[in-house]
Amino acid sequence: MKNKLNVIVADDHRVITKAVSFIVKNTYNEAEVTEVNKLEDVLKKIKSLEVDLLIMDVSFPEGNSLAIIPTIKALQPTIKILIFSGLDEDIYAIRYINTGANGYLSKLSSEEDITNAIISVVNTGKYLSKNVQDKIMDSVILKKSNNPLQNLSNREFEIAQLIVNGYGNTEICSTLDLQKSTVSTYKNRIFEKLQVNTLPELIQLFNLYKDN
Repeated sequence: MKNKLNVIVADDHRVITKAVSFIVKNTYNEAEVTEVNKLEDVLKKIKSLEVDLLIMDVSFPEGNSLAIIPTIKALQPTIKILIFSGLDEDIYAIRYINTGANGYLSKLSSEEDITNAIISVVNTGKYLSKNVQDKIMDSVILKKSNNPLQNLSNREFEIAQLIVNGYGNTEICSTLDLQKSTVSTYKNRIFEKLQVNTLPELIQLFNLYKDN
């Protein structure tokens, strides 16, 4: 590894970029860290700078970072990407790894874990928590699916699709000939099974896994 590390930290919350930048500089004294707060600015910087490490969130107001990973890798094939997110790694980590990210780290991690993850990605090109490693092993050895949408019954999936497409409870009742109380029960079950709390989280999850 070269002496001077060029790093981009991308998150729509400035307090996060400041904190992560501090950890990077504390780990690599000669690191040059660029902070960005918009998804579109990530690509602009990637096009103008030679970057060794990109530490990036999943969610931005203008969209999801998953879609730009192939473009980033095409522009800079040797770049290392560490996803740093508050979203459940059980659901998102493997999809991001499969798309080209080198690691996935929870924002609930300790400073020590963040430091270790950064060092691991820089030195070895990968970082996976024990939990994600176990998920991958289950997928390979036990043939377990990593797609959380497959945990839904056919009816639950049908209702979830309608919700994502903007249908309200009344429209769902009319479309599927169900009682409002039944639809409410299904919605609660869907959110519980997928481990999401809001409609935007549900939509984002569907965008990640609907074609798998």
